[in-house]
Amino acid sequence: MKTSFFIFLVAVFAGQFVQAQTKTGARMNHSAIFVTDIKASANFYQNIVGLDTIPEPFHDGKHVWLRTGPGMSLHIIEGSKEKKQYYKNQHTCFSVASVDDFVAILKKNKVEFEDLTGNKNVYSKRVDGIKQLWMKDPDGYWVEINDAKD
Repeated sequence: MKTSFFIFLVAVFAGQFVQAQTKTGARMNHSAIFVTDIKASANFYQNIVGLDTIPEPFHDGKHVWLRTGPGMSLHIIEGSKEKKQYYKNQHTCFSVASVDDFVAILKKNKVEFEDLTGNKNVYSKRVDGIKQLWMKDPDGYWVEINDAKD
């Protein structure tokens, strides 16, 4: 009886040890986009989306770093020779306190947006009640804005 209980404990703890060893603890640090015009992109993400700059180490005029959350950032890198086509399903999403207030900013700045199905200048409502809209940044990257709470 003692031997089988001991084997049981060893198996349980060994399983937890193996499981702990296979987890990397990885977390999102940053996302990067490659753009044609860094000033236009920085303006969009700072003045439309509302992100704050953070210090960028290169000081070469080809990088802008923006805070996207605690310990997370968006790196904008200039150097793309042309704009490309992107799929809406491959997007970056930012949550805001009010989609309606955000829409007012978009309209004031004449930024086009659409709902999930492509209807212009309207937002969607998910089945869970979250409001969401999509827009393209100056290089055509899709950006979702929603009012999801943590």
